[in-house]
Amino acid sequence: QVQLVESGGGVVQAGGSLRLSCAASGRTVSSYSMGWFRQAPGKEREFVAAIRRSTENIYYADYADSVKGRFTISGNNAKNTVYLQMNSLKPEDTAVYYCALRYGSIRYQGYEYDYWGQGTQVTVSS
Repeated sequence: QVQLVESGGGVVQAGGSLRLSCAASGRTVSSYSMGWFRQAPGKEREFVAAIRRSTENIYYADYADSVKGRFTISGNNAKNTVYLQMNSLKPEDTAVYYCALRYGSIRYQGYEYDYWGQGTQVTVSS
């Protein structure tokens, strides 16, 4: 089993920044992808960003169009932690943010991920 714990959410004004963290513990393997998804009230869950660590310790990342240029995903191999740096935040970024893990390459649908964190609230005020 894998446990994921998110942290770093909060309230910020439009234009501000937040950094989310997702720490993985338990049984992990050398090649996996970790993704960030978000769900706003009344909306479906959507893909935000994902990063894949290959067996050669090479990182690949991908982003939703709505966050490209504003959000950056990164990983700390030693800590089994993934970060989501969110800059130039907009009110429409307000949502509960979830991290998720799957073994293998990056996928963009939530059902393709096997493990999920509990979520962390991000609120951007205008």
